[in-house]
Amino acid sequence: MKKLLLAVAVSTVAAGSVNAATVYEKDGFTYKLNGDFQIQFRQATGFDERAEVEYDDLELKNYVAYDLGNDLTAFGRLDFGFKDAAEKGENGSNLEEAFVGLKYGVASVSFGKQNFAGDEFGIEEAYEVADINEDRFDAVGTDGDDTIRIDVELENVYIAASHEMKTSDDNSGDDISGEYYDLFAATELAGLELAAAYQQAKEFGAADTKNTWGLSASYDFGFMNLAADYSMTDDKENDADIAQYNVAAVFAVASTTDVAVGMGNVDDDNKADDVTEWYANVTYKFPQAKNVSVFAEIADSDVDEHDMGMLAGMRVKF
Repeated sequence: MKKLLLAVAVSTVAAGSVNAATVYEKDGFTYKLNGDFQIQFRQATGFDERAEVEYDDLELKNYVAYDLGNDLTAFGRLDFGFKDAAEKGENGSNLEEAFVGLKYGVASVSFGKQNFAGDEFGIEEAYEVADINEDRFDAVGTDGDDTIRIDVELENVYIAASHEMKTSDDNSGDDISGEYYDLFAATELAGLELAAAYQQAKEFGAADTKNTWGLSASYDFGFMNLAADYSMTDDKENDADIAQYNVAAVFAVASTTDVAVGMGNVDDDNKADDVTEWYANVTYKFPQAKNVSVFAEIADSDVDEHDMGMLAGMRVKF
């Protein structure tokens, strides 16, 4: 579960996580550390799948900042993930983000290994999806190693733009090869949040670009948050339009318990059948520590010969 229903509440890359613990703060220097440890028993949606222990996530995020005066701040992030090491028995960790930047007032600019602006898009509320991606941006690409990003966070408007610089070849060792331009914007009006995103991607060696755009809306009814998104990729390389929509609802059945239900559908011009996947989950947060939660989920799709999937797990974050 990566996406938030209220994208306007997403902190900029210069602000650090809202859950981060301040380890040290003195003379204009701040060091914050936050973690996200989620382990679950899961039987994935699919044919003849078997239950296993799955790690998603095992992350440690480091944030440092210096107050340079005159409303100017220098910052940096260094984030590590240990999911693959835990599941595959490998030693070491995976570097997930590594970037530095400057923040002035409501705007920040950063560069390095980080998420694209298009990664902010989406309303999907599943813990795991197997047969479709979260949205069309997730399918094309949402992070890179040569990324320049600008974030602007106004009172009720959030804007992000990013550029993944073109690499010289597809053997550079980067997570993603090619050139990407992303733009994301969100606003909130009396409980209604509207968001839009656009990406122009030219993968290494491709003759044409992939243009992806998306729109989303969510409304807080108090007892329920209802959201939907629609995104489409114009894939000129394969002469196809690929469209996806998601619908999700989150019910606060108690002060400690949320229930979420949702579905997603992908329609690809190059495939005879579209794919629909649905899910339902429940999350309980302990009243003594809301960052500790347990959860369970079921999911299924209309892919032929695929069986229903299910999971249950625990999450501890700070």
